[in-house]
Amino acid sequence: MANIFAINRCSSSVYQRFIVQFNSTQRFSSLSSHVSKSRFIKLNNLRRNCSLSSDAAAPFIVADDEKYGNKQVISITPRLYDYILANAREPPVLRQLREETANMRGSQMQVSPDQAQLLAMLVQILGAARCIELGVYTGYSSLAIALALPESGCLVACERDAKSLEVAKRYYELAGVSHKVSVKHGLAADVLKSMISNGETCSYDFAFVDAEKRMNQKYFELLLQLVRVGGVIVIDNVLWHGKVADPLVNDAKTVSIRNFNRNLMADDRVPIGDGMTICRKR
Repeated sequence: MANIFAINRCSSSVYQRFIVQFNSTQRFSSLSSHVSKSRFIKLNNLRRNCSLSSDAAAPFIVADDEKYGNKQVISITPRLYDYILANAREPPVLRQLREETANMRGSQMQVSPDQAQLLAMLVQILGAARCIELGVYTGYSSLAIALALPESGCLVACERDAKSLEVAKRYYELAGVSHKVSVKHGLAADVLKSMISNGETCSYDFAFVDAEKRMNQKYFELLLQLVRVGGVIVIDNVLWHGKVADPLVNDAKTVSIRNFNRNLMADDRVPIGDGMTICRKR
């Protein structure tokens, strides 16, 4: 079983972004053509139940509904995010990798420095020695994990794209952690099944999932077999840019993430904590 909680690393939801953007003096005609009238009406209804901070530097929404306890919901502004990044500890080799990746196709898939710091901290708190990552891309998160592992530690890093994996391997070498990383080029589910067949069940301390979103449920089931009791599984993008909370968004990826979140909440093996879901097996 696992204890689970969600961390929202993109706390401004779809409706919050619209509320910040459209004040009471703006008309429907000012909206871009792809925004439907029905969505605008829905957002206006949401706006009536919230109040917006007058501080443009750090806007927040206060939910008037008593069931939320009038909590302030902070929207991540560029100024606030700059502050977060300025206070994240990023080793020079990770910064170099991040800057190189920024010029590559798909760079938005790279985790942020604050997220990588959280992953590294979880590894250290756990005292993890054996880890798994599904979805390496150019290696930013896996490098952060490898740097946090002890010298005798091992990270199984799975990635299906050979070109981005070459960048990751180059930085593992540059950072002096190649001996800790077992690179697996292929489909994540196939790699996990092979590890189970090889008798590696319940032998891993930590796993991070940032791969094909429609496969999250499958990955989770396989990782539950590989992670030890007390181990941790982290799943990225569970809030999917706020789309999971928008009933008007029903594309295949969003629906699959929504279903995965629902299944996880109802799973009696995991009593519950761009969001992350962190699961502790028990």
